[in-house]
Amino acid sequence: MPGGDANERLAALLVDAGWTPRALARELNATFGQGTVSATAPYFWRDHGGVPHAPLPALVSYTLSDRLGRRVTVADIWGHRAPDSPQVQLASAGMDHPWSIAGTRAVAQDWLAGGLVDRRHFLAVSGSTLATAVSAYLAAELPAAAAPPAQREGDPLVEQIEASIPLLQQLDDAKGGAANLGYIGAQLRAVALVLHEGTYPAAATRRLLVALADLGQLAGWMAFDANQHGLAQRYFFTGLRAAHDAGYTQMAAHILADLSFQATSSGHRSDGITLGEAARRHAVRAPAGVRASVDSRLAYAYAASGRINEFEHTYAGAADTFAGRDPASDPAWLYYLTPGHLDCQAGYALVLVGRDRLAEGDRAGRAMLRRGTALLRTGAHDRPLDDASQRRALYEGAWLALAYAARGDFEGACGEARAAIGRLGSVRSPRSNALLHQLSADFRRRTRNPHVADLLPDLDRALARQAPGPRVA
Repeated sequence: MPGGDANERLAALLVDAGWTPRALARELNATFGQGTVSATAPYFWRDHGGVPHAPLPALVSYTLSDRLGRRVTVADIWGHRAPDSPQVQLASAGMDHPWSIAGTRAVAQDWLAGGLVDRRHFLAVSGSTLATAVSAYLAAELPAAAAPPAQREGDPLVEQIEASIPLLQQLDDAKGGAANLGYIGAQLRAVALVLHEGTYPAAATRRLLVALADLGQLAGWMAFDANQHGLAQRYFFTGLRAAHDAGYTQMAAHILADLSFQATSSGHRSDGITLGEAARRHAVRAPAGVRASVDSRLAYAYAASGRINEFEHTYAGAADTFAGRDPASDPAWLYYLTPGHLDCQAGYALVLVGRDRLAEGDRAGRAMLRRGTALLRTGAHDRPLDDASQRRALYEGAWLALAYAARGDFEGACGEARAAIGRLGSVRSPRSNALLHQLSADFRRRTRNPHVADLLPDLDRALARQAPGPRVA
């Protein structure tokens, strides 16, 4: 839109946030996907009174609110000149139904109303808004015992839905969350449609709710890997409600742990601990593998918050629990969990904290980096390109490269980055790409190093080719 006088409101908000206009653009692209806005557009908004097209005003409002810890409306930035954005909603919008099958049906119906290609843009929530969306799981008391497995007989459609889920759960492994997210969303809507249109006995209804919970978790995880955090939360909230109604406590704990990991990874570390501790409570009667997985997420939240003693205790407990499990009792969807997976989660937790400590001038960060590096080296970073775990290999390899770079081992960092470049052609994982963008930023301060000078142009070209696809729901 045409500009005019400088926007003093936006200028003041940017000062309060400690951001330049370019930093605002960088944050918008990090939150909503590369290409959301050009690096120089916010200068036009601030200096010449420009007003962006919808839905950008709502996205700027959300981003500044998150940075400042207070609500900043579109009107606070542009008065009444900015266009309305009715398709921009909080992830928790419409999630205030009772925690009942009727409430879950209403949430499922909302996915149907959004259509197969949902044009809504969901914004992630935190703090009290997030707590309200998961309120049934934040009580201090222990959960009720899980409902017994439903009879698996008598309905071909329900059986077909159940048979497809294990295969769908493996789609993320090879190609990353952004590759098949739209298809997974369509499968969730299909189950929502069956729930909406059919009249089933209680046992079959529970089986459909279990399927909806499984798909809500999977779609949420894939949206998280695609850096679509609001959409991820909305899928997680849907799956959590379905798990609640089905008495599917192990999946409820799993989803809460995923929400914890997402919150921690997004910088909302208090939320990460609250959700992780709720997940632990709700996993108390779950199989040992589920308890170990949940504790590994909580350990990450503790580490990111600087609670290192609690991290160590929780990580060690997760490893011990996993070592003593009966694999036959674990749910099929836990197929990916191995001792190496637990170690690598602890590894990148230590790398995260170690990098922060070094940046603060604390030499204890070096020991954390050494240990994190050793743990990550046991993982998937060097898997061959025909291995099924390419997304995990990319993510763990990116963390390992960051660890090497922080330790000053640029030959090692560039070797891991070179391996990551080889995976970018087939894996769409914006969450992993964000780590590689951070690595590129680290490398720019070391361009005199011959390994960095040789590698950096190739890394930047490979990341530039990772152009964002359409945002999907």
